[in-house]
Amino acid sequence: MQISFVDIIEFVGTFAFAISGIRLASAKQFDLFGAFVVGLVTAIGGGTIRDLLLDVTPFWMSNSIYLIITALALIWVMAFSKYLVRMDNTFFIFDAIGLALFAVVGIQKTLDAGFPLWVATIMGTFTGAAGGVLRDVFINEIPLIFRKDIYAMACVMGGFAYWVCGRLGCEAITTQITCGVCVFLTRVLAVKFHVSLPTLKGEELHHTK
Repeated sequence: MQISFVDIIEFVGTFAFAISGIRLASAKQFDLFGAFVVGLVTAIGGGTIRDLLLDVTPFWMSNSIYLIITALALIWVMAFSKYLVRMDNTFFIFDAIGLALFAVVGIQKTLDAGFPLWVATIMGTFTGAAGGVLRDVFINEIPLIFRKDIYAMACVMGGFAYWVCGRLGCEAITTQITCGVCVFLTRVLAVKFHVSLPTLKGEELHHTK
């Protein structure tokens, strides 16, 4: 089986996202099976939604490597659990890496399917952010995408970077790396400097009995 650069990105992204999900599941004291499920859903959730919308077989159903990678992520978290618990930013770093890599994968796979870049940007956003939404729902947290944090918008910025590279005539690998770096830096810098989108303010709802 020939492995492309996008496949490598997807494997690394799967590992990073699985760790982010398992890390949060461990903080909620899930058992091993529950942690594995949360990690797997985090890793494959966004890509599954993307593939269903593109009317193709979900990527993980034709290759068991994604389940194996999630299992390895579980073992990795178990082996370094004490160290990870002391690192408050562990979840954030792995989540940002997974977000960036999966955004690239989503954009590239959508373009390969013949869709325009604006559709690819939306699919890249789904691929990067939707798994995190499912993860947060599973662990009973408000999804990051619904908070003030720059999260899904980081994927949109990645799509813009992809477009710029295309206009400049950059090679495919250069474009993909630039897109991923843009997503990662947008997410990290937004958190570091507390940059967020404005909130929609409306009148508070009052419930009457």
